[in-house]
Amino acid sequence: MLEVIISAIVISLVGTIAHFLYDITNHNKFIGLFTAVNESTWEHIKIALTPILLCGLYDGFVHGENPNYFLAKLVSLVTPIIIIPCIFYGYKSISKKPILVIDILSFYLVIFLSQFLFKVIIDLPAIPYLFEYLSCAGLFVVFGAYCVLTLMPLKLFIFKDPISKKYGFRAHTDTFNPFKKKK
Repeated sequence: MLEVIISAIVISLVGTIAHFLYDITNHNKFIGLFTAVNESTWEHIKIALTPILLCGLYDGFVHGENPNYFLAKLVSLVTPIIIIPCIFYGYKSISKKPILVIDILSFYLVIFLSQFLFKVIIDLPAIPYLFEYLSCAGLFVVFGAYCVLTLMPLKLFIFKDPISKKYGFRAHTDTFNPFKKKK
């Protein structure tokens, strides 16, 4: 359980920094591929996915030979993709507006859940090889979609910035940019 808590804290900190990193780096497009470039739901999912992927450098070294590793990693990545929009659009359908405190708390909750599920799956008895290979293929699909949808977001509500009403890099606004130099 200590591993879950530590990884969740590290991922949460990196994800929090990733929310602001695009502005901090003066809109570096490469950095924007992996960090939030606007306030859409997709970009908030990305700030969870990026540190979970980076965490793979550690957990792949520690758990990479575990036959459940690829399934555990896939589930840890899919968790924020599913749960963040469910929480956000679920409570928003009741409140009719976003509530920052709920958004922030749900982000941290989803990160913890993602790491908890990773650990649970790692500790399960070995899955059959077919599921290992399918999980590995699933990781490539998730990572590919992550990259493609960042560069070419679909014209769906989840990718639409609520401030600029645009998508992807074009949606970036300096409205809430505390790092912008004042003239």
